Amino acid sequence: MRFRAAASALALASLIALTTACDDTAGPSGKPAPPSAPDEAGATATPGAAPARLPDLVGMGLQSAQDKARSLGFHTLTSHDAFGRGRNQVLDRNWKVCSQKPRPGAHPTRTKIDLGAVKLEETCPAQDEGGTPTTASATMPDFTGKSVKVARRSLDSSTGLRVEDASPDGRIVLVESNWQVCTQDPAPGAPLNGRPVTLTVVKFDEACP
Repeated sequence: MRFRAAASALALASLIALTTACDDTAGPSGKPAPPSAPDEAGATATPGAAPARLPDLVGMGLQSAQDKARSLGFHTLTSHDAFGRGRNQVLDRNWKVCSQKPRPGAHPTRTKIDLGAVKLEETCPAQDEGGTPTTASATMPDFTGKSVKVARRSLDSSTGLRVEDASPDGRIVLVESNWQVCTQDPAPGAPLNGRPVTLTVVKFDEACP
């Protein structure tokens, strides 16, 4: 009798423990709790994804604009050269904001903020030229007026590239974002087919000969 009573008590304890474990996933009503609702992008909502109001950052110093955006919860920040020369914003406080994407307004705080900027002593261009760079495919893009840095980025890494000073001085091109293309070979629209490319260039504050 004692053995049967002990066995019955053990079975009852096991049943209670199993029932408690099953109830861990239940909601207050005893029904299984529903999964987290996805947000508008289809991903499960996460802390910090709630909308916040992004102000107009144009005209601010780049460093101040980034600090302002971060203080409001926007932490995915990037910037680019609004002149389309591909210059890096090494010291943000030496640059100012000319454009921003997205526009001012309410946005999820995980939204990527892209700021077009120029140096403090420069005037913002009428239109941001620093959008998605051209990528050469089967034909040669038109690089006239663009920086050597942008041209190099646009070409396949296997392409042979020769850069020559268009002036008679024979200067060496060191900082490619400071030099603009005057002429190119092959011509714009010509088939590339693995052909090497030659660019003649001058500095941006100089006129092509």
